Amino acid sequence: MKYYLIAGEASGDFHASRLMRELREQDSEAQFRFYGGDAMAAEGGTLVRHYRDLAYMGFYQVVTHLGTILSGMKNCKADIAAFAPDVVILVDYPGFNLGIAKWVKEHLSAQVVYYISPKIWAWKEYRISQIRKYVDLMLSIFPFEVDWYARRDYQVAYVGNPTVDELFPLKSNREQHRYKSSEPYLLLVPGSRKAEVTDNLNIMLRATDAFGLKRIIAGAPGLDASFYAEVLKKLDNDAEVFFGQTHALMLGAQAAAVTSGTASLEAAYLGCPQVVCYNFKGGKLVYNIMKRVLKSIRYVSLPNLVLYGLNPDEQCPDERHAFVPELLGPYLSPETLRQNLSSLIDEHSYERHSMLANYNRMVDLLGEPGAPKRAAKLIIDRNKVKNK
Repeated sequence: MKYYLIAGEASGDFHASRLMRELREQDSEAQFRFYGGDAMAAEGGTLVRHYRDLAYMGFYQVVTHLGTILSGMKNCKADIAAFAPDVVILVDYPGFNLGIAKWVKEHLSAQVVYYISPKIWAWKEYRISQIRKYVDLMLSIFPFEVDWYARRDYQVAYVGNPTVDELFPLKSNREQHRYKSSEPYLLLVPGSRKAEVTDNLNIMLRATDAFGLKRIIAGAPGLDASFYAEVLKKLDNDAEVFFGQTHALMLGAQAAAVTSGTASLEAAYLGCPQVVCYNFKGGKLVYNIMKRVLKSIRYVSLPNLVLYGLNPDEQCPDERHAFVPELLGPYLSPETLRQNLSSLIDEHSYERHSMLANYNRMVDLLGEPGAPKRAAKLIIDRNKVKNK
């Protein structure tokens, strides 16, 4: 079969590449053409356009590059039409991909598959109407999404989480893969963008000064060592920065302070006690606005969302007292972060043992490895049924 894939950023490129590998394993005649990145290109097929040419985020960037985005969408539609695929596979990136889905369903006979559902349960829930109309098969990577979509009269298939596939070999042999330090250390994961790192790292370092433990910062792949050196010089701190070893560091750390995002799920899966924290300006006013915008969810960290679900009952704790504490905006300070970390550092504390037990429950909910393989089988089987 002929597959056209669209991934709009680095993580989508990575996950799409694994899906391509499995599609080829199960379909010896697979042909690929795609908007994506280097990981997808390494799997073969034709890279039409690199995601970095269209990866604009935020209102200002989107508006100022609107011409480029619209041109990219027009060219993408023309290229899909010329390729005449059997299946169009969309990977996250909803602003672009839902427009493509609509066009494909109106102009072609190809099946539209969405791999990695856009997080419309967090915001922009109105996009469910577009998904109902234009997406033939939604493949979910979070178990809580199945019930959320079902309550909105749309069926999705949970195929497992790609993070499990990536980390299962490390978790299964943690002694071999963990970072081996001569002394206990705390891991700081302050984000991936410069402003994010600067704002969060300042509080993380002040919070952990009193512990007397070595501190290691997980360097973001898109930032230079010189940037971290400059930040640490301003903060008068000698913490070490490691690049490309985040998972090994999570396996060996005494505890971690982690900004919200995929890193919190990775830390949980690898059994690293953590506090999720995120520093933003605006105090309680901005915090309350954010809570109102994200009113459909109580938590921002993926471990809590997996364990509690999207609509926890009234007995579920607030985010600051969830099984992974979330210290956000006005509730994050050196003092609150220090207090939460101190109980996790203690090997015998109730808080540490309770968190690790809940990690095991979360791992069970995520299921076994094999997400790309299950996704590929569903895509191929659905197209066989269509063509009967």
